[in-house]
Amino acid sequence: MKKRLGIIGIIIKDRFKAAPAVNKILSDHANMIIGRMGLPFKDRGVNIIDLIIEATSDEVGALTGKLGMLDGVRVKSLLV
Repeated sequence: MKKRLGIIGIIIKDRFKAAPAVNKILSDHANMIIGRMGLPFKDRGVNIIDLIIEATSDEVGALTGKLGMLDGVRVKSLLV
C-alpha cells in the first residue's frame, strides 16, 4: 500500500484520565508521525492534539481506531 500524507485531529475531554493512554498509543505509532502540536483550550475544557502523518490508510485506521476507543477522546483523520 502507498503511504499518503495526512492530518489527524484529537480532542481530549479529560486530560488527566485519557492523556497517558493517548501518549502511549501515539508512541507506539511514532514511525508515522512527522509533526505534533498540542494546545489546551481552557475555555472549552478540552485539549487538542494535531498530528501531521505519512502512513498507509491501514496504519491510520489502526491508530485512529485505538484512539477512538478511549473514553473522552474524539479523533478525525484526513488523507491526501
